[in-house]
Amino acid sequence: MPHPTNDVWEVLSTARSIRRFTDEPVDDATLQRCLQAATWAPNGANAQLWRFIVLDAPEQRAAVAEAAQIALHSIESIYGMSRPADDDRSRAARNNRATYELHDRAGEYTSVLFTAFKNEFSSELLQGGSIYPAMQNFYLAARAQGLGACFTSWASYEGEKVLREAVGVPDDWFLAGHVVVGWPRGRHGPVRRRPLGDVVFRNRWDPDRADITYGRGARPKRR
Repeated sequence: MPHPTNDVWEVLSTARSIRRFTDEPVDDATLQRCLQAATWAPNGANAQLWRFIVLDAPEQRAAVAEAAQIALHSIESIYGMSRPADDDRSRAARNNRATYELHDRAGEYTSVLFTAFKNEFSSELLQGGSIYPAMQNFYLAARAQGLGACFTSWASYEGEKVLREAVGVPDDWFLAGHVVVGWPRGRHGPVRRRPLGDVVFRNRWDPDRADITYGRGARPKRR
């Protein structure tokens, strides 16, 4: 259920990824506020070498649905995921059901493709510093208005070609990311994160707290 808030700390601490949405469409005024917030993000030299593409027409939604299924195959392999049994009530099963529902219903939702111009002076990774803050602003503005949002990998893998062709993005622009947005079926946060003491060092690298491995699961584990 929507829960708007103007408390920035509540927004930050409850902006959980939402993967289940109602059938209610996102109205233009609410979506525009999210997009306006995206334009307020910091970016290199204030060049604003970004373009945000709202995907809500039938042809583009069909492309999103195709890209989502392509991504799902990769995600299943990377994380060892599979559709949970109907009687599995574990947290992992609940999370996986939400992930599968998001991918299965991808063509029903409004989403935004974030693109950035490729310049010759730096890598795409470095240029990401001038587009990913815009994505985060969009995401947090969605949460503030009671919307749910989810960053996806659907513009990656082979899905990049599908979305690029459906939208007509030229080769000199890279697809930085993709966000699904809608009214949540459920509630926001609080987010679950590692303790601050695990991730913050002061002045020197701490090998004891940095020695982690990534297994076939979603969370890093200490050796």
